[in-house]
Formats: sequence, structure tokens, C-alpha cells
Amino acid sequence: MKKYKFQIATLLTSGMMLFATSCDDFLDVPPTGQLSGLQLNTFDGLDLSLIAAYSQVNGRQRRMASPSNWVWGSIRGGDANKGTDPGDFGSINPIQRYEANSTIDVIEENWVGLYEGVARTNNVLRLLEARSEDVTEAQVRSITAQARFLRGHYYFQLKRNFNNVPFVTENEDYKAGLEEVSNNVEIWPLIEADFKFAAENLPATQGQVGRVNSWAAKAYLAKTYLYQKKNTEAKVLFDDIIANGVTSNGLKYGLVPYYDDMFRGANDNHQESVWAYQAAANTGSVNNANPEFDLNFPYETGSSGPGNCCGFFQPSFTFVNSFRTNANGLPLLDGSFNDPANRVKNDQGVPATGAFTPDTGNLDPRLDHTVGRRGLPYLDWQDHPGAPWIRNQPNGGPYAPKKFIYTRAEQGTFQDNSTWTPGYTGINFMIIRFADVLLMAAEVEVELGNLEKAREYTNMVRTRAVNSKLMRNGSTMAANYVISTYTSPWTDANVARNAVRFERKLELGMEGHRFYDLVRWGIAKQELDAYIALDGQLLAAPLGGSSFTPNKDELLPLPQNQIDLVGPTILIQNPGF
Repeated sequence: MKKYKFQIATLLTSGMMLFATSCDDFLDVPPTGQLSGLQLNTFDGLDLSLIAAYSQVNGRQRRMASPSNWVWGSIRGGDANKGTDPGDFGSINPIQRYEANSTIDVIEENWVGLYEGVARTNNVLRLLEARSEDVTEAQVRSITAQARFLRGHYYFQLKRNFNNVPFVTENEDYKAGLEEVSNNVEIWPLIEADFKFAAENLPATQGQVGRVNSWAAKAYLAKTYLYQKKNTEAKVLFDDIIANGVTSNGLKYGLVPYYDDMFRGANDNHQESVWAYQAAANTGSVNNANPEFDLNFPYETGSSGPGNCCGFFQPSFTFVNSFRTNANGLPLLDGSFNDPANRVKNDQGVPATGAFTPDTGNLDPRLDHTVGRRGLPYLDWQDHPGAPWIRNQPNGGPYAPKKFIYTRAEQGTFQDNSTWTPGYTGINFMIIRFADVLLMAAEVEVELGNLEKAREYTNMVRTRAVNSKLMRNGSTMAANYVISTYTSPWTDANVARNAVRFERKLELGMEGHRFYDLVRWGIAKQELDAYIALDGQLLAAPLGGSSFTPNKDELLPLPQNQIDLVGPTILIQNPGF
């Protein structure tokens, strides 16, 4: 399916198959631009409806529904600040300050975009009930399993953001009684059921790589168990996935040897890609690319850099400091990375003409595959010039995002020039990748007392980092990279737990995981207080005085417009809002 060109946004999901009827034959004119039930109930029609469900994964015109979760997982998690100017996309401002309310438009955009995905999957399942006679049982099983996987994904995203939400199936969707489906039911078992069905009925490989396989379903099911602390059940799946799992195109799961290669378009659908949505450039619609990342490029780079707009999603000071390593090449697990002596030197407040010497201390090289810093190579464009590429340092800091940014060599192939900004790429976004699987498995092993197995998995991830030092001109290290694996046995569960959790921060930074990890670990307050203490001091205007409130800010409020549609006794608001 790479590049699977999801260009059928017009194939929507509700009451499209309504037809005018009359006893006069000359009045029986099929509606223009609509598909008949007979067309949609064939295998081809069913498959196109399924592709419409796949196409919603990236949020399409609703960037806030994308699984990149750059606002919901990374900005709320302290990986990044909103950046740009305070008045640009101002509805994100209260999100980064933990001051969300039920009328903020981007929250409703997330809700509506994800439920659009639910509706599309339910449409597929309803169409199957009236399928043509020539649709085989094997085809029914395959389409059903893919649709239920996708529905499980959309509900998993909704669950993390809003907790319990109305779980609408194909039996209620667009039928009488839909407005009576409440959010007073725990939906984890329902999400599990969708992923279990998918895992049991999908093949190990697919003819089109963008289609999900049984191993992706097992990985998502294991992740669902992890979120519920069902560690024994999760371990069974993780053991199987690590030992035997393959991608939809038949590659044995493994780590891409060089960290940056994961984020290059020509290398999409590699061995680390457990499940990714398929992005394609130059198809005639930028919605087939990465429409949610169009704002997240360095600002006004001209021809010397990518994107030109709009300066959003700037890595935080706290996140950058986390890559400091000690003399042994290990992270500062005691939290001292934010101490003045350990902070990574930056050019905050230094003009383009001002003298600046980059940091010379010990660093994990993944920093410079994730963050653009002044004086260091910014992909294959040039050395990052600092302030000229930053829209508003006092509002966002001195750093630029680097993952999912197209290279100079990718212009015109894995990058789209057909619209208002060149910031649309054909680089896949990996919703689950193998390093994520290894670190989730390491978590499970810690909680089950298997500390050395957890160390093994963590060291697999760190070994790739050791081998991924950023080089200047192919010959010298771009910074002072000092990194190693954990060589001493892990004998203390708290130490092991802290090490695994910190590794997720480093490895998966700015990929939308951090906030959700902090919440499920129960440490959001302490970690986010530390982030606000530093970033709120250095970026006083956007973050000063902000505060995370436990037992409230772990979730988003349900959109008030949605509550107004059905009433507060049907759609029950989350506590504190």
C-alpha cells in the first residue's frame, strides 16, 4: 500500500446511500456523485470503504486527530513547547499551560476527527452485512479484522485523551438510539476485543504494506494490556512479537541500524515499522501526506532550509537537557540534568551576529537526530543558524524540531510543493515501532521482577544509539557524544524502572508518547513540575505561572458542543471541568 494513495475522502461514512424513488420511471434518476448500495456491497466497494477508514488515521483535514499527538502527547508531556508566536494558533496556548476547558476548538477537533474514523470503520462493518454473494468468507474475515483493528485504534486514542467515551458499534452507528449511547461504560474490554479479533484473523503479511497484519494487532493489544497493568498478559504477546514478529511486507522485526534512517522517506516500511500510516507526496492532495506537520518547521529558512513555516513544536529546554550523559555515557537518572552545571548550552537571546560556541559536554547522540541546535548540521541543509530560523525565541526557545523534517535530497519526491507551504512530506509516521515494543516489553519485565531481561531490551535500544553518532562531513563527530549501554546487572527494581522510563523519553522523544507515559506511570505531577520550573522560568510569557493539577489534567474535557447535543446525563463530563 506504500505509497497507498488515500484519495477518496468523498467516500464518507454515514447516510450516503439514500436514493430518490418514484412510480414514474422517468423520475428514477440516480443521484449524481453518489455510489449505490450495489456498488459498495461488492468486494471492490467494501475495500474502497475500508481504505476510507485507513485514510482517516492521519486526521486528514483535522490535524489534531493525528496519531502523531504532537500537541496531546509531546507538548503536554514537556518534550516540546508550542513555539512560534503567542497569537498564532492561540487555542494551543491553554493546552500547554494545563488550562484546558471544554470549549477549546482543538479539543473538539481531536474528538470529531477520531469519531470520524470510528464512523468509517462502522460503515465498513455495516456494508458487510449486505455484501454481494460473490464476496468470499475469507474476504469478509480480512475486511472485518482490518476494520476492527482500525476501530480499536481510534478508540484507544479517545480513551487516552478523554477516558470513557461512548463506544458506538456498527449496530448503533447512524441508527435510532445513537444519541442514547452513554460514556458510563468502561471501554478497555471493548478495545481489547477489537484488537483480539484482528490478531486472530489477520495474516502475518499483506500484499500491500500499508495494511495491518496480525503482528501489528498483537503489538497494539499488548500495548492495551500495558496501559491496564496487565503485565502477565502483555509479556506473553511481547515475547512472541520480539521473537517472531514480521512487518506487513515480511521483514523480521528489528532495529534500523542508524537512528536517523527511520525518518527518511526512501526507507519507509523498514524492519522497525510495526504500524505506520502511509504518507505520500505529490498525489494531488496534501491530505495524503503528513497534513498535521505542516506548521512544524523552522521559520523563514528560504531556500537554505526546509518548510519556511511556521515555527511550531519547538523542543523544550528540559527535554534537551535530558540528553546529558555522565562520564560513563549513561543518562543522569537522578534528575540533575536540569541543574545549572549540567544544562546543555544554547543560544537563547544570542543574535545571529553574536558569538556562540556550542555545548562541549557529554551528550547522547539521539539529541541531534531529534533537535536542531545552532552550529550543528541540520540534516543535509546547512548548520542550524540559530535565531534566524526561530520565529520568537522568548515564546518558544532556541531549538527546532528535526524528526519528520524532509531533507534537501527529498525535495520534490518525499515532499510536496503543490500548496501554500512546502511543509507536507511523504515520510511515514510510525504509530508503533520496534524500539517502542522493546521498551514496553522492558517495562513489563521490570514489573514482573525480570530485571536482567529488562536490561537486555534496554541495551538493544541503546546499542543502536551508540552506533548513531551524528557526523560532520562524514568524518568527525558533530558534538561530544559519550554514550554506552548498562553494563552492571540491574538488581534494584526502582533503579531499573527509572532507567527504562528514561530510555523511552530519549528514544521516543517528540513522537507523541511522553504525556501518556507520565500519566499511566502516575508521575505526571512531579515530572511536569520539574519541566515547568525550568521552561517556565526561561519562557515566562507562555509558561510562567502554569501548573499541572492532579486528578484533572490527566484528561481532556469532553467538548461542550458534544455534551449539548445529547445532554449531560448521557455524555458525562470529566471531573474538574
